[in-house]
Amino acid sequence: MEDTSQGLTEALSTDFLGSIELGELQRCLFADSLVSASDTGKELGEFCINIQKTVHNNQPCFLVHANSHGAIDSIPCGTSITGYVTATFETLEQDHHEYVKLRGHSLDRKSHMVRQDGQLVVNKITREEEEVREQTFTFPLSSLRGFVSEASNLLILRILAQRKSIPETMKFLSFDAETQICLSTYRELGVKKQVVGRETVDVFGIERTVQTVDDIPAMWQCYFLRDGHLASRVQIGSPVMMKLLKMPALVSRDEQDDKPVFEKRPLVWEEDMQLYSKFLDRKEELKADHMSYVRHHPELRALLADFLQFLLLRKPQDVFSFAREYFAPFSSQRPPGDTFKATRSLR
Repeated sequence: MEDTSQGLTEALSTDFLGSIELGELQRCLFADSLVSASDTGKELGEFCINIQKTVHNNQPCFLVHANSHGAIDSIPCGTSITGYVTATFETLEQDHHEYVKLRGHSLDRKSHMVRQDGQLVVNKITREEEEVREQTFTFPLSSLRGFVSEASNLLILRILAQRKSIPETMKFLSFDAETQICLSTYRELGVKKQVVGRETVDVFGIERTVQTVDDIPAMWQCYFLRDGHLASRVQIGSPVMMKLLKMPALVSRDEQDDKPVFEKRPLVWEEDMQLYSKFLDRKEELKADHMSYVRHHPELRALLADFLQFLLLRKPQDVFSFAREYFAPFSSQRPPGDTFKATRSLR
């Protein structure tokens, strides 16, 4: 029965993903910024999503970055996702980080997913206080046709929201919380009214359900503005909801997304240009080089923002050891567990 379901999933996924045009993807390149609030309306944190074009390992793709940070009942918690997704929704690489900082019992989970030699390799590190557990999962890419990662899911949701139509019984392959292959489904919730700032607008709803092998399904309900901007998001069973407080600039269907944007450089100088020509030439050369690097690696801003937020939440005494431990899963030169073990030995 499971094989039959997966076979059906592949067919549906392939048909839907193959129907998406490049222009639709171009209209998904924008940022969302929402606040997370309790059921009583108290603001608890923020939730942000940003999708932009980039190049990863010489392959054009989309950088999908999402993060949620806040405190529930004075308990710091958060999650972040950074993924590289192709125009055909294949995930080249993804990092997923979750943490809960309880008093006397902290939980930290990191997973790194990457395509290597015809396989999808997932390395997970779970840390509870001083105990560190490492796991590695490998899946042949041939068995993952129709697979949707958390990063590609965020892109698919924007496409569905812009179309305002969801194929009946649309299913994909996904991972559950234990990195076991399962089914995820999408269901249309229709249109309703929502107050955003001083406006009352129509929002289109989508429900995503991720089936699990050993637990109850996980369900999210999201509502979107007409151009795909996220207006609200809630996980069923959670007391926290993400809400949009201010109307963003809506993306027009006729907007030219490939229009180049050139940086404005200050050219007005009150002093003698001849005296400072060498200095200015060198300054502009370095500035252009640095900006070019940052522009071609947008993941740098996302990575540093996540690290700084996590650093300020933890407030470690030894910042260098903390940074070494935080960035260990990103190392391709040695197993990520080495740094965790080294950090534990210093305590």
